[in-house]
Amino acid sequence: MFLLLTRMVGRRIVLSLTLLVFLLTTGTIAFVLIEKMNFWDALYMTVITISTVGYKEVKELSHYGKIFTMFLILTGVGVLFYTLGTSIEYFFGDFIEIGIQERRIRKMISRLKDHFIICGYGRVGEQVALEMKKLKAPFLIIDNSEKRVEAAKKENFLVIKGNATDEEILKEANIEKAKGLAAVVGNDADNVFIVLTARSLSPEIFIVARSNTLEDENKLYRAGADRVLSPAVFGGRKIASLLVKPGVSEYIDALSFGEMLEFQIEEYQVPKSSPLVGKTLKESKVRDLTGAVVIAISYPDGNVETIPRATTSVDADSKLIVLGTPEQLEKFEKKFIET
Repeated sequence: MFLLLTRMVGRRIVLSLTLLVFLLTTGTIAFVLIEKMNFWDALYMTVITISTVGYKEVKELSHYGKIFTMFLILTGVGVLFYTLGTSIEYFFGDFIEIGIQERRIRKMISRLKDHFIICGYGRVGEQVALEMKKLKAPFLIIDNSEKRVEAAKKENFLVIKGNATDEEILKEANIEKAKGLAAVVGNDADNVFIVLTARSLSPEIFIVARSNTLEDENKLYRAGADRVLSPAVFGGRKIASLLVKPGVSEYIDALSFGEMLEFQIEEYQVPKSSPLVGKTLKESKVRDLTGAVVIAISYPDGNVETIPRATTSVDADSKLIVLGTPEQLEKFEKKFIET
């Protein structure tokens, strides 16, 4: 596509230059024939007429000379601007297009809110981005590799080229308004610095970090990570689960990632204005009003209650894990969360 566009623009330059040379030749010959000028005076008159510079004429023009000059001005200005425009597009088009794209990307990033930041677009970061895309969650990527940045752009992902340990880069990613951050670069030391920097800029952001070794897991937690995952450990557990309980493992994955159209699992944070606050699940009639089921409650103090009873009360800022169909979850959100 790019080569085709280049060839098209190149042909336009040849055409415009041909028209310009033709106009200069025609104008010079016409001034020689109409006004009896010598070659250089005729060429001079043609150039200042086409360029509309307005220098002094060589001689007083005749009636027919004035008519031809007006025609030459109208024709020449169009050809000249066409030639200049085509030349600028050919030689500087890439720089102009890149500048426009960069401004567009910065504008889109500045508007992001409750988004997720993926630091690193290696093998793990790429998979995180693809899952985010499936879940239709807003996100952007930070990576300092030109090759990986270009790979992310080819997937139409929002991406910033830079080091995620840099405060200015994280600020450019609008971290103050971000909902979560994944530190998944290949180096554990860099992940520690990313977590430290991100936590200092946004104390409330939820951070998940990648750890290549179990020894660095505690460092990442001390740096401020909310969750730390080791791809090797997680992959091992997943493989074991698939071997021993394949049906259960696949069913949980389908629920978690929304691959089953009938049922899905979603997480909601309970606002202070929610009708759930201070009431038990039985009193709130969650199941009767929406059809959805609360399968776990994570309290602000860190305690988690799985399979809560009907007499379990809900506190503000608690996180509810809810099971239901998309329609049931939508009813739940409108009734108890969007208040």
